[in-house]
Amino acid sequence: MRLILLGPPGAGKGTQAQRLIHRHGIVQLSTGEMLRAAVAAQTPVGLKAKDIMASGGLVPDDVVIGIISERMDQPDAAKGFILDGFPRTVPQAQALDELLKKKHIHLDAVVELRVNESALLQRVESRVAEMRARGEEVRIDDTPEVLSKRLASYRTLTEPLIHYYSERRKLLTVDGMMTIEHVTREINRILSAIGAAEAKPAHKSAHKADRKTESVRRPKAAKTVKKTAKKASKPAARKAVKKAAKKASKKAGKKAAKTVSKRAKNAKKPSKAAGKAAKSASKKAKASRKFPAKSKAGASRKTKKAAKKVTKKRAKA
Repeated sequence: MRLILLGPPGAGKGTQAQRLIHRHGIVQLSTGEMLRAAVAAQTPVGLKAKDIMASGGLVPDDVVIGIISERMDQPDAAKGFILDGFPRTVPQAQALDELLKKKHIHLDAVVELRVNESALLQRVESRVAEMRARGEEVRIDDTPEVLSKRLASYRTLTEPLIHYYSERRKLLTVDGMMTIEHVTREINRILSAIGAAEAKPAHKSAHKADRKTESVRRPKAAKTVKKTAKKASKPAARKAVKKAAKKASKKAGKKAAKTVSKRAKNAKKPSKAAGKAAKSASKKAKASRKFPAKSKAGASRKTKKAAKKVTKKRAKA
C-alpha cells in the first residue's frame, strides 16, 4: 500500500498515519525525519542538505526528492509507505510522479482529511487552555496564531494538490471532523474497496492467461488424440474398406450379370425372327430350283398370248 496523506495542520494526519502503519505493516516517510536521518548518515544527498540547512535556506525540491528516493530503496519500504508532509506543492507532486515512474512504483491513493478551519482553531484553543490548566508547557507552533499562518500557507501552496490528484483519479476525501475512530474506519473501508477493485483486473488477467495456456494446450492435445486415433483406426479402417469393397463388388457383379442377361435375351428375339425369314426364303429358293422349266415355259406362253391379242386388235382396226 502506497499512500499520500493530505490535509491542513491539525487535521489528524499524524494520528491516522500511525494507525495505517500498524494495520498494513508499512513505513511513514516524513520529509523532516528523512532529512535529519540523511544528514546523520552522511549520505551524498544528506551532506548537500546539511550545508543548505546550516545556512538557513530552504532545501530545494530536487534534494528532497533525492532523499525520498534513497528512503524508498530501503528494505522496510518494500511493502509500502505513507508520505506525510510531502508533496506540498504541484511541482513537488510532478517530481514525485516522475520518481515513482522511474522506480515502477504505483501510487494507490491520496487521502485528504477535510476539516473546518474555524473548528480547528477552536480545537487548538481548547487544547492550549487544557495544557495550561494542567501546568504543561505549550509548544511555540501549537498556538492559534501560528495555526492561522500555517492554514493560510496550506491554502496557497498545498490546496491546489487536491485538484491535481482528483484529475488523476487518485484523491479520496474523508471527513476529518469525525472522531478519530470513525476517520480510521472510513479510511480502512476506502482502502479495502481500492484493494478489491485492483484485485479484479489482476484476476481477469490471470484468468486470460489461464485461457491462453489452455488454448495452447488444447490444440496439442487434439493433435496427439488425432494421431493416436489414426494409428488405432488404420487396421480397422482397412478391414472396413475391404468389407465395403467386397460388398460393392458383389452388388456390381450381380447388376452387371442382370444387364448382360437382359441384353442377351433381347438379342435372341431378333435372331429368331431373322431365322424364320431365312427359313421362308430358303423354302422359296428350293421351290424355284425344283421347277425352273415350268416357270419359264409358262412365262413364254403368257407373252405369246399377249402378242396375239395385240396383232388381232391391229388387224381389226
